[in-house]
Amino acid sequence: MSQDYKLRYDQIREGDPTKPNTPAPSKKDESMEVYHTPSHARNLCLVWLDGKRMFFNYAYLVSGEYSANGEKNIILLHFSSFMVQLQGYGLESIFMSILDHNPKVITMTDERYVVDGIESVVIDILVERKND
Repeated sequence: MSQDYKLRYDQIREGDPTKPNTPAPSKKDESMEVYHTPSHARNLCLVWLDGKRMFFNYAYLVSGEYSANGEKNIILLHFSSFMVQLQGYGLESIFMSILDHNPKVITMTDERYVVDGIESVVIDILVERKND
């Protein structure tokens, strides 16, 4: 049985088959989209200010580090072939979400537009290929 069928069946049982499969994303964290249903193949897509995108499969995520130095936070993600560094503010919630492989898309925000009230915001993304 496909996951989509099971979700629709559950919605019919709950009495609202017109309800969408995934709830609307929360507005308090605009720099990250998350997976709302369980799945086996998950990827993390990074989006830069210029529209460039790059994705990484969670299966190749070896380790992660979180560092809260002053106002800015740093997350280091060590994939088998790449090292990804995320810099920003309030990144602990993103780091904890990465532990569960929930983030689907993490979008970079220009530092000029950082406002209070947003839970976490990524202002810089660096990707380096490892030379093993």
